[in-house]
Amino acid sequence: MGRVTERRKVIRIRDGAISTRPDTLVAEEPLEIRLNGKPLAITMRTPGDDFALAAGFLVSEGVLAEQGDLQNIVYCAGATVDGSNTYNVVDVRTSPGVTIPDITLERNVYTTSSCGLCGKASLDAVRTTARWPIADTPPVRVEPELLASLPDRLRAAQRVFDRTGGLHAAALFTEDGELVDIREDVGRHNAVDKLVGRALQNGDLPLSRSILLVSGRASFELAQKAVMAGIPVLAAVSAPSSLAVDLAAETGLTLVGFLRGASMNVYAGEDRIALRTAAAQG
Repeated sequence: MGRVTERRKVIRIRDGAISTRPDTLVAEEPLEIRLNGKPLAITMRTPGDDFALAAGFLVSEGVLAEQGDLQNIVYCAGATVDGSNTYNVVDVRTSPGVTIPDITLERNVYTTSSCGLCGKASLDAVRTTARWPIADTPPVRVEPELLASLPDRLRAAQRVFDRTGGLHAAALFTEDGELVDIREDVGRHNAVDKLVGRALQNGDLPLSRSILLVSGRASFELAQKAVMAGIPVLAAVSAPSSLAVDLAAETGLTLVGFLRGASMNVYAGEDRIALRTAAAQG
């Protein structure tokens, strides 16, 4: 749709010199997600991959679990007073027979681009609604050196970030380190939803042999989305939250934080990381 970036005039000050120039900014617009015609949620996102974002959001909510659950997704025309299509409202239609869980049809959820559905879910709720439990058999085994190489590869693939410096990114890698998909968004949870939604649309769920890498911190919401998609390994370049660590420990998710250079912290699921003892290294 050509709305990923926008141009704005800025006053630039460099070493006392003042100039005026155009600057490229990442676009941020609201997206209303409707489920079978009923308003469900509003999120602030970077336009693009909206159908995948909506599908991925509904995977994390426990509504969709496989390609056959989704009938179609359309933009809603007439969303404004003058009847024009803003491309900021989508309606997700589930296939006949799909059971809608008791989520939020009576509440309208507003999710910001930074925090996701803060405080919405509990550890028990994720355990009971996850239809793709983490079941990588045989278990995924990842070398620390491979994990250490992924942030640079993520950064190299961020096309819009290079122009704006204002986007989060999420990427899926195979257990051998092959880049499968990458999505960018002003919200880190939106970027993950776009990845998961694509996987659902392509019939690739569960992502039981995948590594999910996110460019920021690992919040509870991101750990939740990984678990709901059956992803066994979540790595973040920044810190995890305490609730994300608790969720990872209870569901069997491998959670890695502060992935920077050759350094990283493994907070849960260390059995999937090919750790070498000091004795073995000697």
